[in-house]
Formats: sequence, C-alpha cells, structure tokens
Amino acid sequence: MSKTLDISTERVDDLPLLLAQLDKMQLASLLDKHFPTHGNWRGLSLGQITCVWLSHILSEGNHYLVRVQAWAKQLLQTLQACLGQSVRELDFSDDRLASVLDNLAQDGQWQDFELELSRQLVRVYALEVERVRIDSTTTYQYGSVTPEGLFQFGHSKDHRPDLPQVKINLATLDPLGLPISTSIVRGNRADDGLYLPEIKRVQATVERKGVLFVADCKMGALAVRAYLHKSADFYLLPLSQVQLGAALLDELLAPVLSGQQSTQEIYQSNAAGESILVAKGYEHIRIVSGEVDGAPLSWQERLLVVQSLQLAQAQTQSLHKRLAQAQEAVAALQPSVPKRGRKRYHDRAELQSLAEAILTKWGVQGLVQVAVTETSPTDLQLAVSVDTAAVTQAINRLGWRVYATNQKAEILSLEVAVGAYRSEYLIEHNFGRLKGRQLSVQPLQVNRSERVVGLLRLLSIGLRVFGLLEYQVREQLSEQKAQLAGLYDGNPKRSTARPTSEALLKAFKGINLTSISGISGTTASQHHITVLSGLQERILALLELPLNLYSRLTLILDELPPQMSEP
Repeated sequence: MSKTLDISTERVDDLPLLLAQLDKMQLASLLDKHFPTHGNWRGLSLGQITCVWLSHILSEGNHYLVRVQAWAKQLLQTLQACLGQSVRELDFSDDRLASVLDNLAQDGQWQDFELELSRQLVRVYALEVERVRIDSTTTYQYGSVTPEGLFQFGHSKDHRPDLPQVKINLATLDPLGLPISTSIVRGNRADDGLYLPEIKRVQATVERKGVLFVADCKMGALAVRAYLHKSADFYLLPLSQVQLGAALLDELLAPVLSGQQSTQEIYQSNAAGESILVAKGYEHIRIVSGEVDGAPLSWQERLLVVQSLQLAQAQTQSLHKRLAQAQEAVAALQPSVPKRGRKRYHDRAELQSLAEAILTKWGVQGLVQVAVTETSPTDLQLAVSVDTAAVTQAINRLGWRVYATNQKAEILSLEVAVGAYRSEYLIEHNFGRLKGRQLSVQPLQVNRSERVVGLLRLLSIGLRVFGLLEYQVREQLSEQKAQLAGLYDGNPKRSTARPTSEALLKAFKGINLTSISGISGTTASQHHITVLSGLQERILALLELPLNLYSRLTLILDELPPQMSEP
C-alpha cells in the first residue's frame, strides 16, 4: 500500500545571511547581557528574538508587530536550523515583541548597550574613526498629542506639520554612514541642544582625540565649538547669517567682489570619474573666544569663504524668476488699459504702498524701482524699472557660504573641507532608508511613547547592518580591484564596485528549503535547499561568510530531534 508524501517548502531568501551577519556583530549576546529578562522567560532569549525580528524587518521592509508571528510560522524549520534550537511561533507573538521594545526603551541600559556595540564594531571591523557627521530628522504618526507625550507638533522635515512627530538625532562615521550614536527626543525639541550631548556620547565611544565633527549651522553655537576645541577635537560647519553677522559677511566678500582677493578653484569627481569645477573660495583666519565650564578659552578659527557654482546658478535663476513675477504683479495693479472688474487706484500713497509690498513679497526690494505719478487729478501712472547695477551686485553675492573650522589647513585643506561638507548625503542616505521601504518607519504603527523609542532604536541597529554589509563588500572589491556583476535585473553583465545592501540582499531572493516526509522505509524527513548561484556564493565570500551557509541547513535539520525537524 503506497504512503502519501508530505512536502513543504519554506521561502528562505536572505534570512540565513542576515542572521549570520547579526551573529558576526554578536548582537544577541550583547542584548542579552544589557537587557536581562525575568526568570520566568521561556523560549528564545530576548537577543535571539530581536535578531530574528530585525531580520524580518530588513528582509520584508515591515516593522508591524502583527506580521511577525505569521511570517515566523512559515519559516520554523529555517529558523531552527539557523539558531540550532527549537523555535515556536509564539516566540514572536505581539506580547513578546512588545517586551523587546519595552526593554530597548530603557535609557540607561540602551546607552550602555549602544556604547559597547559601537566600540565592538569599530574594533572588529577595524573602522577608521576620523570624521563623524551629526544630523537629525523627524518621523510622524497619526494620533493625538498629549502635553508630556513624545509626539509633538514642530518643524516637520517631512513636510507634514499637521501631524505630531518625533525627532531622531544620529551620529555616523564617514564615509560608511555607520551610526554610532542615536537620540530619540520629543518632536518639538530644538536641534541646537542635541549636538553637545551627542558629541559627548561619540567621544566616549571612539575613545580618541582629533576627530572631525561635521554638521550644519545648528552645531555652530560658540559653546559647542569651544567645547570641541577644548576636547582636542575639530569641527566643520557653515555659519548661519546670525552666527556670522551681516557686517562680517560684507567684510569677507568685499575683497573678492572688488578683485583684490584671489580665489582658489575647487574640483571634485563626478559619477563618471571626471574632475569638474564645483566651487571657488579663499580662507580667512581669526581669533575667537569662549568659555568651557566657566574657564575662558581662545583659539584660532579658519573661515572658509566659498561660493558653490551650482548653488549660485540656481539662485540666479530664482532671482530672475522673482524679478519677472514681481514686475508682472506690480504692473497688474494699474494696467495701462482698464479692465472690467479690476479696481483702479486713485490714491498715490496707497498704490505706492501696495507696490512696495509686492517687491517685499518676492524679495526684490532695492532691485526693482516703482514710480507713481499723477497724470491727472483722478488718474495715476505706474512705472516699473529694474536697477541692473543692483541686480548685478546681488548676483555676485549669490552662492556664498562661510564655513568655520579649527582644523589646520595642512590636514583639512579648503578643497578637502568643501568635499567633506558636501558629503552630507551619507547621513541623508540613512534617513532615506529609515523612512523608505527598507525600514518602513513612516508612519509609525506603534502608539505608546516608550515603544516608539524602542522601535526606533531597533531600526537604528538595522541601519548598522545595512552599513556594514556595504562596507565589507565594497572594501573587498576595492582590495581585489574587482567589480560585482549580476545584481541588475535585465542587465546581467552590468557590474559595480559599490553595490548597495539592498541589491546584495535582493540577490538571495528565490532560495527555498523543501522538506519531504512519508518516504517509504524511513520515518525521517529529507531536506533540500536551492543550490546557490555563482553570484550568491561570491557575495558570501565577500562578506567572509561560509560558502555552505545555506547548504548546511539541511545537515543541521537532519541532526535535529524528529519533533523539531518535522515540517
């Protein structure tokens, strides 16, 4: 009598790779060390659950707690083989995952964990800590605002001022974009006060002097610059008009505009490897004074006076557009040919005031002249003209910014400084991943404030995983002077030396683990897994992971007790 075969298939994809990468980071053991659980905790440890959940988020692009248990149920054998122990779907229930978030939300424990994790990653991956970039972003949720809640209305970087938001401050290593410190604060918190605490956390992590901190003008407070100089670290940031002052800006630009001060041309390589002119500028040295812990401090500061050619061009086009719009709007106040339904002004002062308001609205006051004359006791004539000399002078001042640094020119030249600041896309890429499909944080689907903090901290670990995957592969390709082909759908011959983590993980889609039970003459199940392609094996080699990472899953399942290896 024939016996019916029972065949089941699990979609393995990139799960073993992600869990192996998290194991290299020793994430589970660090989490279990810093977030001990109650003695009644059963099943997988908090660290193991976190690693599996994070793998789900990175693979599926979904942080919803309710999706994880059903996903894990379809992958029990894969998870058991990867973890080497029994796994239950209840290990990933909503309550268990919520407990993970509650633990990660503990500030003191998280800071100790993040400090040790970052130190370990720097050491294990031999990362160079020379430049750190700090910036912040916001994310929102649909919900109500409470006076003491984490979500508050504030300046939205997502262009959603109508929704309550939370603010995320991030410090990352250049050029990896690898997060080493994160802060989660209320959505109405000003950025300025976030920098000094973040800097101190970074300093405690890297344990070395001479680090260059790069940020926008909100890090430019004199107290922050003084602290960095006192700490034997360095800063590079653009000064705002308030920090610089209009008089000093005029003083710095005057010799350039008059031709008395020569400028240095600044070139950078584009995507095609071509050297293109991007800016010009010069530097001015001054002495600044401040205080650190009540003690006076003076130091030499370099002001880098730089004109971005692309920015100048864009601002020039904008100025010409605003000039045209202002002239059209002013002329429409008193058209030469009366139009039906349009008011005719007969009060000279009123018409002049309305015209000046339009010039102010379009930001062209002083560049456009308006003259109102009386052609008769009841009729006014409006004349609009552009002051070409004033426009030329205004255009010559466009695109200029002044950067401040206490780093010496021998180490941070004008050209290197401009390149360093223009690499702000490195941290923006993290924010893009956080809000995009990869980590899908927006909008947040967790309501309690402490769990929002826990989730954002979990996702910050995900950013580290993405950063390390890219770093390892790109470093290996650079050392081998090679490129990786086969990552692009429809163009298998296209190659790159800088693959993204998303492309690397996508290359493992379509790997299946098949289990067959009910085979005549045996009570055991047989397990088969998709044979890896050459591309997939190459990626594993570049990541320095075992080439049998996938094939050994079947061997592990064969050795597990029958109740665990059954589909």
